[in-house]
Amino acid sequence: MNGFPRSDGMTALIVAAVILAVIALVFLVLWLTARGRLRRIDRDWTGSERTRIELELSLAEQTGRLAIIRDLQDVAVHGISRLVSHAEGARYTAESDPSSAVRVVGGVADAGRDALADMRRVLTVAREGEALASPQPGLQSAKNLFRVMRDAGLEVVFEEAGTRYELRPGAELAIYRILQAALSNSLKHGGRGTEAKVSFVWTGDGLQLTVDDDGIRAAARRTGDETDRHTTSVDDDLRSLTETVTGAGISQMRQRAELFGGVFTARPVPGVGFSVSVTFPSLRFHNGVHGVDLPR
Repeated sequence: MNGFPRSDGMTALIVAAVILAVIALVFLVLWLTARGRLRRIDRDWTGSERTRIELELSLAEQTGRLAIIRDLQDVAVHGISRLVSHAEGARYTAESDPSSAVRVVGGVADAGRDALADMRRVLTVAREGEALASPQPGLQSAKNLFRVMRDAGLEVVFEEAGTRYELRPGAELAIYRILQAALSNSLKHGGRGTEAKVSFVWTGDGLQLTVDDDGIRAAARRTGDETDRHTTSVDDDLRSLTETVTGAGISQMRQRAELFGGVFTARPVPGVGFSVSVTFPSLRFHNGVHGVDLPR
């Protein structure tokens, strides 16, 4: 009989210890979650602050350019007014003294050249501002694109074969936009931890671009569910080869590829992820107007 109280007391101690352990574990999980959330907030805030500073600097620079443009416009307007005055004087002088009109016309030409120079200065400053505000990316910008995607959680692996050659700016921009859209889709649908393999294969006249990701496997890794239920069948393989993938992003990539004679394909890879491929057979000599009705 005397043993029961000791047994009950021991059980109570064990239960209390278990409860305390559970409470401690809950607090630990909550603390880790809060810590991770604070780190994400701090990272987001740092990125937002950097973006704000860059925008403020850009705005200050553009504001300065606008002030210069306004000053140059005032000078140009004054020059055009002077040009009109000289032209009016030449018209009246020609009626009364044709010989003097020749000298006045010379002054009109000089005033016209001055006004033209002022207008060109205005256009130069404006175009420089536009170029700084919205530079067009090309293949040289691919490394920055990969860095941004890696920072966002996409594991980018890049491979290049063949000899790269210089392309027209329009072709480089089209390739960059296709690459950007394909990687964005990989991150959007595959999520963080997705690996995207980017491949450039240069031929004598063309280029083959492929972006293969493992978004399906990445999702399985995140959930810890990499079981046999993710295995595929022959029907899955057949559908991936025959069904047409649609969507606004896919259509835009296809249109950009076709503009430079490219053959675009996009398909899911059952059990793995998604694949985008573009083959440009004659990119080296394609100017981007083939098949375009230029007289329109």
